[in-house]
Amino acid sequence: MTGNRFRADEIDTSKPHSARMYDYFLGGKTHYAVDTHAAEQVEAVWPDVKPWTRANRSFMHRATRWLAREAGIRQFLDIGTGIPTEPNLHQVAQEIAPDSRIVYADNDPIVLAYAQALLLSTPEGRTAYIHADVTEPAAILAAEDLADTLDLSQPIALSLNAIMHFIANEQKPYEIVRQLVEPLASGSYLVLSHGGLDPRGGVSDAVTNLYRSSGIHVQGRTQEEVLQFFDGLELVDPGVVMPHRWKPENEQAKAEAEAKDLWIYAGVARKP
Repeated sequence: MTGNRFRADEIDTSKPHSARMYDYFLGGKTHYAVDTHAAEQVEAVWPDVKPWTRANRSFMHRATRWLAREAGIRQFLDIGTGIPTEPNLHQVAQEIAPDSRIVYADNDPIVLAYAQALLLSTPEGRTAYIHADVTEPAAILAAEDLADTLDLSQPIALSLNAIMHFIANEQKPYEIVRQLVEPLASGSYLVLSHGGLDPRGGVSDAVTNLYRSSGIHVQGRTQEEVLQFFDGLELVDPGVVMPHRWKPENEQAKAEAEAKDLWIYAGVARKP
């Protein structure tokens, strides 16, 4: 790990953080009392939040396996990595293709503090971590560790899982994604999941208000709005769907996916 390092006293534990709340929802242990309190408030008005989070994580695993096995991708850029939760993306990719190279990026100091877990690459491959913000795509793409790890002249899978719903419209989320995808080589892929709008009266509003009252901007978007992130790209079947419906691994998983709705949308698309 290179770049900035943070002391424990530099991690703000006075207010909740989305990455640490996500860790709580996944059953992890890298969060603080303030995160637990905020997460429990969310769960009280939205009981599906833990299945939602697990479905999103499972989508990341399946999409990564598909990219490594079916699409032959050997380079991955994961922005909004979050707190390490095994299996991490590099473990999934390198299980199929040991020579895979992965760069992780996140802007939470606690993620950086635990980033060593993201750097345990196979001898054949390589991983790197950069402390960076998705709202500054040029800085991410210009990072020295990225250039040392990935070859931008070759296809890369850009992973933006459950991060863009933290970007407000005034921050130009579609422009951010365009700037990240534009310099990637032909044959690269965009993997993106995004919180939707729960049709049950008041659920989305209640969740949005809880996050925003904690200082975390969150903004659910419709399926059509999420689809716009993939403009100009070739969507992989079945398109932009709820994540548990994206290539379920067996008949039981397929049946379970069809039996429920979790308001999050996900897709994978290829750059022509």
